Amino acid sequence: MTTETPVPGHLEAIWIKRAKQGPMDPREQVTALAHRGLEGNANQGGHRQVTIIEEEKWREVSAELGREVDPTTRRANLLVSGTSLVDCRNRILAIGNCRIHMLGETRPCRLMEESVEGLQQALDPDWRGGAYGRVLTDGDIAVGDVVRWED
Repeated sequence: MTTETPVPGHLEAIWIKRAKQGPMDPREQVTALAHRGLEGNANQGGHRQVTIIEEEKWREVSAELGREVDPTTRRANLLVSGTSLVDCRNRILAIGNCRIHMLGETRPCRLMEESVEGLQQALDPDWRGGAYGRVLTDGDIAVGDVVRWED
């Protein structure tokens, strides 16, 4: 009997929010600060230090809406591919040398509907709205970094 090693995913994009409800600024790399979040991001401390969406789920949402929707509309910090966030509560996600304790699903709110008609409903099933977590270890993360679940 052989045991398959899961194929790691990748970090596809990074965005920082300068202010609450402010624009989403793209970055090629960012420093994650333990127990705080992403350096320069408006959301510091608390539980929702980092928000993450899946590229594959975002494509499903765009297809369902019948048009390409910019992922910054979701206002998440990180876009990952090849790593499912479904039911990831209380798991540890490693991105580069940073570790994030995933705490739950990021539920879509009315702001999604105000941005794109039908988006709130399209994000509702199957964790399409992404997940959020708390940074456990300091580290620099960059677009292209490996994303993997720790046991």
